[in-house]
Amino acid sequence: MHKKKGNKKKYEFDLTIFEDYNKFELSQLILKNKKKASNTINDFLIGLKNEATDSKETSRIIYKFLLEQKITKKEEKQLKTRVADMFKIIGVGVPFMIIPGATILIPFLLKIAEKNGIDLYPSNFNGKDNSN
Repeated sequence: MHKKKGNKKKYEFDLTIFEDYNKFELSQLILKNKKKASNTINDFLIGLKNEATDSKETSRIIYKFLLEQKITKKEEKQLKTRVADMFKIIGVGVPFMIIPGATILIPFLLKIAEKNGIDLYPSNFNGKDNSN
């Protein structure tokens, strides 16, 4: 179930599924904010799809470099962006897996970093076009 909106696919979800798992309060909160929740989930799925595509492209660039010992400036910039994104994912993801309760702390960490001018979001999740 998806709609096309410009160049992006727009996914629609039945958020009432949470009620089936005795999460009535959560479902009510999500349904109350359905549009915002749907947009957030949609942006996350698009970001994941773009991460997968970029990872394939990065693998191709690395393979090309290993074979030919050279890459274009555009490919070099892409590779640097992907490596920086990997460090961001690791930096935010590792505490999420190791520290108990980090699922609650990570949104606060991201918000504090954003307020201090630190970008912890991978490029596919921050809304910027990094195709150059």
